[in-house]
Amino acid sequence: MFQAFKHFVAEFKDGAKHPSQFGDDDYRLAAAALLVHAAAIDGEMSQVERDKLRGVLEARFALDDAAASELIEKATTAEHEAVDLYHFTHLLNRTLNEPGRAKVIEMMWEIVYADGSRDELEDNLLWRAADLLGVSPRERIALRQRIAGQGAAPADGGEGENP
Repeated sequence: MFQAFKHFVAEFKDGAKHPSQFGDDDYRLAAAALLVHAAAIDGEMSQVERDKLRGVLEARFALDDAAASELIEKATTAEHEAVDLYHFTHLLNRTLNEPGRAKVIEMMWEIVYADGSRDELEDNLLWRAADLLGVSPRERIALRQRIAGQGAAPADGGEGENP
């Protein structure tokens, strides 16, 4: 056991191996994977969405540029390997309290509105994610309206809600 630890420290010290600061059980990785999914759900992640993703992660998780890059890379891989949203939402439900889970939905809305509009796929994703995270429809809509009010107007004029 001591030998394995000594080998790990030697690899780290020599720069041969850098341990990731985002393990598979890190709620930040699960949240970032949902954000990546929201940014790419309409087919392609635009530069505006990439910039917003980086900004949201840096601000919300107090990350520097290198850590944000690592988180985005790991989250993109995790999102591509995921079969559904459950893996991420299950971890977030175990880790975060109700306001923390609502904050994840708020972050997702920030990503959705980064390009100035939203579409059916994005609405459906947020509906499913909020449902899995136990965020009420009322709160999901309020978060959407608040984020939309900070930037572009909602695609449907702000009155309707697509499930």
